[in-house]
Amino acid sequence: MSDGAAVRVIVDGANVVGSVPDGWWRDRRGAAIRLRDSLVPYAADGLPGLPGPVEILLVVEGAARGVGSVAGVEVVPAPGSGDDLIAELAAAAPERGCVVVTADRGLRRRVEAYGARCVGPRTVRPLPRSGER
Repeated sequence: MSDGAAVRVIVDGANVVGSVPDGWWRDRRGAAIRLRDSLVPYAADGLPGLPGPVEILLVVEGAARGVGSVAGVEVVPAPGSGDDLIAELAAAAPERGCVVVTADRGLRRRVEAYGARCVGPRTVRPLPRSGER
């Protein structure tokens, strides 16, 4: 984890991966690895409206549980429900701020109750341009 000063950005891996119909369902682990690697620049640069550096936690579940962390992105495997783990992580970060990346309305309500701000998957995973799928 970071030194405690950076805003925590928690990425709902399953939700973000599922936001783009690029064949992720054929290789869930590979899709999680690609997402993890695409998140690395955000650790230093931040998100739109949130300057870096930020602490990025990528929550994975199911077949993606074996994906490891890399510099800039800590991968956190959910032992059960990814949503439950994301809510726990958000609850533990109020003193420094927390942003959760998800489109899941139920999860958004849960983490907003802890003071987290929510942004959609396109914040970190733009839709592919025509012909890039």
